Amino acid sequence: MLDFINQVGCVQFDPIDICGKNAELVLQSCIIGFTKQMLYELLYDDRKLIDYFDKNLAIMGANDWKYFSRLRKAHSNGGRSYGEVNTVCDKIKDIIRERGSVCSADLDFNETVSWYWSNTKLSRAALETMYFRGDLVVHHKKGTIKYYDLAENCLSDSILNEPDPHPESYDYHKWQVLRRIGAVGILWNKASDAWLNIYSLKSPERTKIFNELLTENKIIDLNVEGIKEALYCKSEDIELINYIQQNPILKHRCEFLAPLDNMLWDRKLIKAIFGFDYKWEIYTPAAQRKYGYYVTPILYGDNIIGRIEAETTVKKSS
Repeated sequence: MLDFINQVGCVQFDPIDICGKNAELVLQSCIIGFTKQMLYELLYDDRKLIDYFDKNLAIMGANDWKYFSRLRKAHSNGGRSYGEVNTVCDKIKDIIRERGSVCSADLDFNETVSWYWSNTKLSRAALETMYFRGDLVVHHKKGTIKYYDLAENCLSDSILNEPDPHPESYDYHKWQVLRRIGAVGILWNKASDAWLNIYSLKSPERTKIFNELLTENKIIDLNVEGIKEALYCKSEDIELINYIQQNPILKHRCEFLAPLDNMLWDRKLIKAIFGFDYKWEIYTPAAQRKYGYYVTPILYGDNIIGRIEAETTVKKSS
């Protein structure tokens, strides 16, 4: 599992659990013998993985902490209800030092403040802000409830104190573009949800980065029949492409793709390659849905052959 996450950079997290959370479904389709407990242990026992923001909220290797110091710094310098939150941060740190990890319900800061999605309690806003800033990390979860602890209690000094490898924005963007290409597997240089959360990355800069990565042999351009635009993969992945071409008879696997699976980050690309038009309709009003609330694509071999809407049923005792 660690090898896979290091390969793709991150796996997007979403808390909705119909037939498993998004990250669990991604790993289920890629890791033989995967269990939810394996992921939980790597996150909250071994601390080899961590929850933080990459392509939106994500799970990544703990060693990647250093790359996102610019995000933590931005949250330290501003944010929703900035003044109110700052009045209780030191108090929350003292409470955690005394009691251990806490959730919002453990704190008595009940003033209502403005928050990103809706008004909320100051205790929740403060905990989440301190998490955004890197003062706190998720210690563990009970269901969807997050318990936070001081980052210094959960991560080693070597991880916490490692300097940002890309202090200049351009270098950070270049690293992120290469990371996202590897995350999806193949990408094109077009506007896409695959670039989400790379703040201030504009099209001209992205084009310049693609050209530099090509010149530096970090990516390879590919021509795909029926697609006029060039596609790109990381140079080290060409070995896998060559292997597939030399071994045409492979055992077909059938996998259900998570709605936010890395492979699906650019849905226009999926339509171009597979002829499969996919929209995650969870936020679409029920009357306007074409297929259903939590429908996932079915990948069989090298084709997307259909869709499935899994449902949880409770067996009634007789």
